Amino acid sequence: MTDSAGHPSHVRVGLSHDADPARAVAEAAGQFDASEACFVLAFVPEGPAHDELAEALARHLPGIPVFGCTTAGQITTHGYDTDALLLLAFPRRHFRCASLLIEPLKPLSIKSIAEEARRHDARFQHTAGWSRLGLIFADGLSKQEDVLVSTLQTALEEVPIFGGSAGNGLDFRETFVLHGNVFRTNAALLVLLETDLGFKGLGFDHFLPTDTQMVVTDAVPEERLVLELNGAPAAPEYARLIGCPVDRLSPQVFAENPILVRQNMAYHVRAIQGAPDGLALSFLSAIDDGLLLTLGRGKAILETLDAGLDVTGEGGRTPDFILGFDCVLRKLEIEQKQLTQPVSEIFRRRRVLGFNTYGEQHRGVHVNQTFVGVAFFEPRQRQIA
Repeated sequence: MTDSAGHPSHVRVGLSHDADPARAVAEAAGQFDASEACFVLAFVPEGPAHDELAEALARHLPGIPVFGCTTAGQITTHGYDTDALLLLAFPRRHFRCASLLIEPLKPLSIKSIAEEARRHDARFQHTAGWSRLGLIFADGLSKQEDVLVSTLQTALEEVPIFGGSAGNGLDFRETFVLHGNVFRTNAALLVLLETDLGFKGLGFDHFLPTDTQMVVTDAVPEERLVLELNGAPAAPEYARLIGCPVDRLSPQVFAENPILVRQNMAYHVRAIQGAPDGLALSFLSAIDDGLLLTLGRGKAILETLDAGLDVTGEGGRTPDFILGFDCVLRKLEIEQKQLTQPVSEIFRRRRVLGFNTYGEQHRGVHVNQTFVGVAFFEPRQRQIA
């Protein structure tokens, strides 16, 4: 399939659908010149043996830092995908990096993580004229991302942080981040980047609040578990409010009927992960007793996607590429509405590359059912020339 928008100039892409880990890495890594890479991001589909994959990455990309995670889907040069190994090589000409592994993630020590992040930032020498940002990849089932990303953003102050929670298809059992040629669970990875490219962060969803509200009357915050809504068992009460039998609740239903929380005059999605025993509701973001929740309704997802990705830099420049973190629940809704092909066409045209997440990180806030990204632009001096 041809990408009518052309290929990015400042990131190299390797892609393989081979089910064998060694062959997949060989094929994907063979599609770019590894000697030019400062680092590589690896977004891994559900299925491959992690040890074999890590070994193959070390063998085919010797001496090159490889960071990444398992995913709930990939965004490639063809748009949405589910079984692709995606490698993104960032060239030394435009990028420098320094990584910090946060392990164990749970229990999480706010003080120690903040101190280590500041030391990490101070040790990473600044390059004159280059700008800095952070990428965060975290165990998507750790239930720690809310505190983690707010701690990191506070500690690093002026360094904007974007990222996604690792996934594993729709399995919701175990997720991994990749650092030091090892796939690790109960861990997170902060990658500080410096670049001479212009960049701009973006984050958007496609929901509006309705008049239907509910209050959390019994919760287990550390487990992101709601036992009661409006004084009634949570799952049956939610099912009643959306007009769905409780035994029909599913990820697709949750995607179509999101829960919103108002924060700083804006609404953010608190996505439902499941309905344990048909009584409680488990969430993918922070939840607590007394929290006021609002049922959301969707806007036209194609229009909001295209408008959200319509970002420009200085002088009206369009992005060379957009590194994207897109919630798996958005992908489920898109598939359910049979919109995969037009959405993929938008991603191709806007040069979006990335993965489907179990949650997104946007400037200190952990959100769900949202697209978060970083648009990278041609260096200013090259644009002038």
